[in-house]
Amino acid sequence: MSSSAAALPEPPSADEAKKRRLALIGGSLGNLVEWYDWFVYASFAIYFADSFFPGDNPTTQLMNTAGIFAVGFLMRPVGGWILGRAADRHGRKSALTLTVTMMSVAALLIAVAPTYGQAGYFGALVLLLARLLQGMSIGGEYAASATYLTEASAPGRRGLGSSFQYVSMTCGQLLGLGILITLQHTLSTAQLTDWGWRVPFLLGAVFAVVVFWLRRRLQETDAFKEQSADADAHDDGTRGTLRALWEHRRQAGLVMALTLGGTVAYYTYTTYLTKYLVGSAGMAKTTATLVSFTALTLFAVLQPFAGMLSDRIGRRPLLITFAVGCTVGTYPIMTALGSASSYWSALGLSLLALVIVTGYTSINAAVKAELFPTRVRALGVALPYAIANALFGGTAEYVALWFKNSGRETMFFWYVSGCALISLVTYVLMPDTRNAALSRAEAGADADSPAGGRPAPAPADAAH
Repeated sequence: MSSSAAALPEPPSADEAKKRRLALIGGSLGNLVEWYDWFVYASFAIYFADSFFPGDNPTTQLMNTAGIFAVGFLMRPVGGWILGRAADRHGRKSALTLTVTMMSVAALLIAVAPTYGQAGYFGALVLLLARLLQGMSIGGEYAASATYLTEASAPGRRGLGSSFQYVSMTCGQLLGLGILITLQHTLSTAQLTDWGWRVPFLLGAVFAVVVFWLRRRLQETDAFKEQSADADAHDDGTRGTLRALWEHRRQAGLVMALTLGGTVAYYTYTTYLTKYLVGSAGMAKTTATLVSFTALTLFAVLQPFAGMLSDRIGRRPLLITFAVGCTVGTYPIMTALGSASSYWSALGLSLLALVIVTGYTSINAAVKAELFPTRVRALGVALPYAIANALFGGTAEYVALWFKNSGRETMFFWYVSGCALISLVTYVLMPDTRNAALSRAEAGADADSPAGGRPAPAPADAAH
């Protein structure tokens, strides 16, 4: 460029700004419904556990439902592989549309599943099949939405844009908790246990139909269209394949290691929190649910601010802060929560934990997407993340209940801290990804920026 003025990036046009807003809204709302269906299972488990698993021990019944919850995670690597490949070969939009369709069918199956009294363990089998389908859907949803939200954001605002993944995930859970609170105040406990727990699953199936229509109207990202055009001219058949992912196995290993601590902490302080307050602190179900609802509301509000902060100072400072806080803070926070006697004390401790977790949740989608080239980005995010979740995130609640049932509940606190410590080492050693270019167009724009501008490496697939 002959002048620095000509080198400065032009502000986005009105059409471009509108396109990015619609992508953010469409991707987020679809993600909200996906995760509403996923989390509502955990939120309502305390009411339907004895409908599928007879017995006199509530902890054992919850362990059975938690086991099926964990089994759903085992399908996430399968979904991550199949749908991640589809997103890399056929587009982020088509994968997002398929995932929400699968989730709708799964929610409907749970809503109509017969109880043990009606069909013996056949009802539990239907529950299991529905969770497997949900797991496959979520395995692809995480990668497709993480990739879509990151690619659709402006280069200097990817932390902010990708933070809406956990905003929408959390809002999905809040929607489920809000419906739970409403049903708790309009139905008796007997009615909730008998049939009321089916209502949120029926609503989830309806919500998904609306989102299907919405996602059909989304536009594909520029990064994928650039890669797709290249592939049309020079297709080597490896886009979105395990062979292509193997070429980036170091990045895949990083995704697994950086996910380990974050996913265990997230599920501990979200899906397991209500059960912990009821079973260990002796809090009433309605009070524990209200604590979770309020804490998660504030947690969702925090995500964009943390995302914006990462756009200014980088991703690693937030990740390291999370890992240090979780490593040293889990035991005292969980111990104090176990003896919390009031709504306000439980809320304060829950908020403290979720503020720490925000260092991971607000930016992990961007970090993972920024590690991979376009040709394998969705699969690279999906498969290693799903494996880490299947091994650690999905089993967190079951591990917690197992330690509780064996009389060594505090060992779970050390387990969470140990997982965070492993991720801490990863965060310290890994590079900061904030300046990564997701396409050749971005790399070229940064190359044309004036001296002192933000450096950005060329995408790894530039030669392909």
